[in-house]
Amino acid sequence: QVQFVESGGGLVQPGGSLRLSCAASGSIFSIYAMGWYRQAPGKQREWVAGIISGGSTNYADSVKGRFTISRDNAKSTVYLQMNSLKPEDTAAYYCNLWPPLQATMEGSWGQGPPVPVSS
Repeated sequence: QVQFVESGGGLVQPGGSLRLSCAASGSIFSIYAMGWYRQAPGKQREWVAGIISGGSTNYADSVKGRFTISRDNAKSTVYLQMNSLKPEDTAAYYCNLWPPLQATMEGSWGQGPPVPVSS
């Protein structure tokens, strides 16, 4: 399984920005499609954004235009830039393989840094 370590979470005010990072283990990171997921308190985990090895991206409607996923294959790292944050973005954020089925079959879930969006 591929292992991931997320970082960069923290309290942010509505309208603010935050960037999450995710470092992956393994030397073949570049071939994997990667995704960001989130789980709000009392809710199921949901997919947020995905990026394939070539760099094409896709986003959930709820974050489209506000969040940007990117990757640095040389550093085996994927990022999530979050702008114009809303209270409903409050959640623990996780990175893993994408799509979700591959995340379950071949990936692993890290600690998931919390991102509270509150004034």
